[in-house]
Amino acid sequence: MAGILSGKKFLVMGVANKRSIAWGCAEQIKAQGGEVVYSYQNDRLEKSLLKLGLAEEEMVECDVASDESIDAAFDQVKEKFGQIDGLVHAVAFAPKNELVGSILNSSREGYLTAQNISSYSLIAVAKAAQEKELLAPKASIVTLTFIGSERAITNYNTIGIAKAALESSVRYLARDLGKTGSRVNAISAGAMKTLAVTGIAGNKDLLEQSRSLTVDGVSVSLEEVGNCCAFLLSDLSTGLTGDIIYVDKGVHLS
Repeated sequence: MAGILSGKKFLVMGVANKRSIAWGCAEQIKAQGGEVVYSYQNDRLEKSLLKLGLAEEEMVECDVASDESIDAAFDQVKEKFGQIDGLVHAVAFAPKNELVGSILNSSREGYLTAQNISSYSLIAVAKAAQEKELLAPKASIVTLTFIGSERAITNYNTIGIAKAALESSVRYLARDLGKTGSRVNAISAGAMKTLAVTGIAGNKDLLEQSRSLTVDGVSVSLEEVGNCCAFLLSDLSTGLTGDIIYVDKGVHLS
């Protein structure tokens, strides 16, 4: 039976290892018949992707902190694959000392780094994709956020503020890219043990608190987040844009 993404191609940005939410999204895209090309930031992450069994022709180097790198990567994607039907933006970063204690300890440099990588990069890649006519008709962009965008989660700090900006960016991009037929949405995923979460001080407490607030006492899985991502990338969700979809098993209800 054909999947809901059969015959479609997608760029997935942000895979670090098998625990990455981006990896969960990519796996479900492929399970639904889609083809995936992966971006990586540097040589270290390229090696990580190769260890996951990916081939070099499935990957492209892209540092979202550099407009030149984004341009070069998207030129390469277009040359290899033509237009794509959507992209998954699962990229976030703040210096480790920003993710502990009080927000008053945040530095200007650390704050700006978090905003640049975690928020502005979505606008940067969307802009490049549009200018290069990389997005096919009815293309869908999906990014990843977290409830720390709207609540003061312990130690989440500047990433939480950057995620709030990211969610606002989703709405503005949905308005402007909608004129060319593209959609933009975000998934607010529940806390799970990813490389990003383990960089937060007290991450074990965060994970346990999140699990305890789910409606069934079981943490959300990568597969569940990936399934929602596949739906948002598909033509089944053409009526959705500018939305934040919670995939956290009800944690946001508390």
